[in-house]
Amino acid sequence: MKIRLQAILSAAILAIMFSACSSGRTNDLLVHKKWRVYDVVIPPGSAYDITQINQATELKRGYYTNVFYQFLDNNLFIATIDNKPDSGKYKLLSDGKVISVTAANGLRSAENLVTVVNLDETHFDMKVKSGDYYFILKTKSE
Repeated sequence: MKIRLQAILSAAILAIMFSACSSGRTNDLLVHKKWRVYDVVIPPGSAYDITQINQATELKRGYYTNVFYQFLDNNLFIATIDNKPDSGKYKLLSDGKVISVTAANGLRSAENLVTVVNLDETHFDMKVKSGDYYFILKTKSE
């Protein structure tokens, strides 16, 4: 019984450490970079929807033509849209696979959840919801 309890505790500690490492790695890759949106695409496996396809094209050519995201120390998040910065807070969830973005006061009443699709030193692809549809914002670090 004692050995089984030790094994369970060891497994739990390893899971917590792995979770912290994964979340920490995501944060290390995100912070202190300026992520510029260069493409808006439909998530793989989505059903064919001409409205969603048109919206992706319109978002790429319009709203996201001059957009940057920055993740800074103390969970500060800055979105710069057409040279107009706006700040908020971010928090990593689900072992760094989801990012919660909130207003500067940190209240979750206006929370946006972003799913990390791909993240490395130079590319950050995130799944976001806009209206009724999901899109993947493809960004590059500058």
